[in-house]
Amino acid sequence: MRLRVTLQKQPSHSELVSCVGWSNSDDVYSCGDDHQLLKWNVTSGEVQQVTKLAADVFATDLHWFPINLGGKISRQTAAELLVLAASDGKFHLVSRLGRVEKSIDAHHGAVLMSRWSHDGTALVTVGEDGQVKIWSRSGMLRSTLAQTSSPVYAVSWSPDSDQVLYSSSKQLVIKPLQPSQKPTTWKAHDNLILGIDWSAMNHLIVSGGEDRRYKVWDAYGRLLFTGQTHDYPIMSVSWSPDGGVFAVGSFNTLRLCDKAGWSYSLEKPSIGSVLRIAWTPDGTQIAGACGSGHVLLAHIIERRLEWKNFEVTVQAEQQILVRDIISKTTENLDFPQRIVKACLGWSHLVVTTSSQCYTYSCSNWNSPVTFDLKEGAVSLIMLAEKHFLLVDSIAGLQIFTYEGRVVCNPKLAAIQAAVLNEQTVSLSNDTLVVRDKKDEKVVHVFDTTSGKPFGDSKPFSHSMDIVELALDQCGPSAHRQLSFIDKNKDVYLTRIRQHTASRRVIRLGSMVTSMAWNDSTNMLAAICDGKFNVWFFPGVVYIDRDILTQTICEKQDSDFGRSPQIIHFLGNHCTVRRIDGALVTTSVSPYPAVLHQYATASRWQDAVRLCRFAKDEALWACLAAMAAGAKELNTAELAYAAIHEASKVQFISQIKEIPTPEGRSAALALFCHQTTEAETILLQADLVYRAIELNINLFNWERALKLAIKHKTHVDTVVAFRRKHLQDFGKQETDKLFLKCIEETDIDWTTIQTKISAELDKERERPEAKPYSS
Repeated sequence: MRLRVTLQKQPSHSELVSCVGWSNSDDVYSCGDDHQLLKWNVTSGEVQQVTKLAADVFATDLHWFPINLGGKISRQTAAELLVLAASDGKFHLVSRLGRVEKSIDAHHGAVLMSRWSHDGTALVTVGEDGQVKIWSRSGMLRSTLAQTSSPVYAVSWSPDSDQVLYSSSKQLVIKPLQPSQKPTTWKAHDNLILGIDWSAMNHLIVSGGEDRRYKVWDAYGRLLFTGQTHDYPIMSVSWSPDGGVFAVGSFNTLRLCDKAGWSYSLEKPSIGSVLRIAWTPDGTQIAGACGSGHVLLAHIIERRLEWKNFEVTVQAEQQILVRDIISKTTENLDFPQRIVKACLGWSHLVVTTSSQCYTYSCSNWNSPVTFDLKEGAVSLIMLAEKHFLLVDSIAGLQIFTYEGRVVCNPKLAAIQAAVLNEQTVSLSNDTLVVRDKKDEKVVHVFDTTSGKPFGDSKPFSHSMDIVELALDQCGPSAHRQLSFIDKNKDVYLTRIRQHTASRRVIRLGSMVTSMAWNDSTNMLAAICDGKFNVWFFPGVVYIDRDILTQTICEKQDSDFGRSPQIIHFLGNHCTVRRIDGALVTTSVSPYPAVLHQYATASRWQDAVRLCRFAKDEALWACLAAMAAGAKELNTAELAYAAIHEASKVQFISQIKEIPTPEGRSAALALFCHQTTEAETILLQADLVYRAIELNINLFNWERALKLAIKHKTHVDTVVAFRRKHLQDFGKQETDKLFLKCIEETDIDWTTIQTKISAELDKERERPEAKPYSS
């Protein structure tokens, strides 16, 4: 990825350009020390003067009123109002046609920067007087948020518009709008800070200053990346709308960087200092305000996508090059409009322009499926095996088949499509999950067939804010698994399509920074505390959590470096990006994937032969859990014996002796720590005594007695075993219900044993009772 820079031969401004801003994806406005407010059309190349400011008004910054309010933004929609900060201590509200609607005295000395909040309800200004002020949309002063001893050169809103980030000499300060909340302050640079920006998509902060470095921070002030020292001070920084990259401006320098901090490209045009940087709403172009009087325009090209043996490169604004590295063939794909987004995976390429969507099959690049988009600008594409998701600001979330047919259009008021990204939404063949914008602990679950919330319509809720989530791509829909990383960097697993009451959330690991599911099997890879971990069978936590650690492959590879990120996990190869941007590929054993295939096809003899051939304890542990989950007791018994779990081998042997399939199913549920489910199975099969016995063995005495009283059987059995239990421990009965039953019940062990034998004989005589067979 790099920037293709375009400059006019002669600058249209006679003096330096102090600020720029896009009203839509085609029109950019600029203002400089020559007092001109100019409009540039990047399609036609036309430049026209919008207005001429007064001779004593020198613009320092401009910012367009946000046009994505309510999630409704058309590709033809243009912002109608901009705020222009000036050196006379005022800010001016200017219409798109150049009429000054209102001028407000704001600061003593110059107003150095002004920014609309993301929701458009407020405006923040900072100035040479060191004050940070909050204004209403109409220009009424709401509050003076802060007063510092030095000029404030940069300011930015938090993603939720409830906090303000500003610079104070060498420090960065996050100040909540609520007076009762304390600010967060930290030393960020060794010299004056000149530029900051806070991404609404990824919640990361980028800053730059006179120490000639740019730095990336998280929302808590923790340093994530420090850039190399430049030759000159960093004058400006700006995040792209999707939060994937950011731009850095300095003297004769424009740098494009990944969100992790490493640099994609470095351009060195002769333009003087880049004082301000602005992105188009679709994130494809940059405008820069230059000290030479030029307005720099740059387009992102050579974006590269990879999937298996295919490599896709966006060569130009309207052209894509496809390479097949196996057959060594290439294809050129031309488009009538500017390419906005592209996504490759699952044997398909999906490309969106400003008005159309194209879907290509990797087996046929000549006949794409094409359909028109609504007026919204597509901000996210996500692919699954059978369909794909488009997110835009008009239609919201839409799921299409690769033939272009609309599958569903999930709708929910709590979801704001404009801020969704790859970390907050995930798609599988049957499920769509979306993290809530306002409450980041909540995940909304949709069925992709109908587009409606799943089950009882209650969203999934975690105890802490969720940072990243991902769905597995294989297996039955009832067992669809959601893995997620929370604010504490712990990774959890849950079966998301189960009802709220029966849903279990289990922690897999800690200090996790990145994760990815395998494309063809349910293996999960993650970076845990700098190590590369692969859970060969994460579903083991629902069957036998005791052997979870035996199913993990751990690699501590020095090639990964600090803070690596997993890009994708295809087959038995995982691609990891290091902090310097280099891609590192690591491989895992191919045997777990083959074992998954055998288990899915119920080829248990082949699975056993594979484990014997590989002689890997992790494979045996995976097979033990897979077989137990599939109720294949002979294979499970063999696999547990191979990993020296003698007690579990003995328990499985006892399960095999149970005559009825319902009894065996209940025992397996108990083996998987699902006590309630085991009891339900027995009661539905009218095996009341076994349900009572189950609770007696678990010392769940109250439940056992309630079942006996309800079904009017074996009350004496429960009371007798309870009395024996207390006698063994030298204790007296204190429970009122048991004391009452003791008075009303005669305890005769001979009668009790006879009744138990009769119950077991009765169970063996049931029509469906037969010895266990594989």
